[in-house]
Amino acid sequence: MRFPVVLHTDDGVRFGVTVPDLPGCFSSGDTFDDALTSVVEAIDLHLEGIIEDGGEVPVPCAISKHIGNPDYADGVWASVDVDVTRFDGRAEKINITLPRRLLAKIDRYARAHGKTRSGFLAEAARRAMG
Repeated sequence: MRFPVVLHTDDGVRFGVTVPDLPGCFSSGDTFDDALTSVVEAIDLHLEGIIEDGGEVPVPCAISKHIGNPDYADGVWASVDVDVTRFDGRAEKINITLPRRLLAKIDRYARAHGKTRSGFLAEAARRAMG
C-alpha cells in the first residue's frame, strides 16, 4: 500500500517526515533517502499499534487531498510503499503436516479439556492473535 508523505527540511540536508493519513506518525533522516527509509519503519510500527488496539489499516488518500493543508506548506511530497499484508486479519486456510506424536498430544490435551483438535487449535490461534 502506498502512503503519501511530506518531507520538510531547515538545512536542505536533514529531513523530517510526516504521514498525513496517520496522525502522530512521523520520522526523520540525515538525508532525503534515509528519511524515506525510516518513515517506512515508522509507518509499520504505527500500523502495528493501530491493529493491536483493535483498529484497521486506514486507506491512504491521494497526495492531492493533502496538498492544500497549510501544515504541509513548503514540503516535498513523496509516497512510500508499505507491505501491510501482515496486518490482514482475514482467515486463510492452510494445510500443514505435523508429526503423529505431536498430533496425539494435541488430541489428548483437547479431549481432556472437552474440545476437538480443530476447536482447540482455533482457540489457540485466537489467543495468539491477542
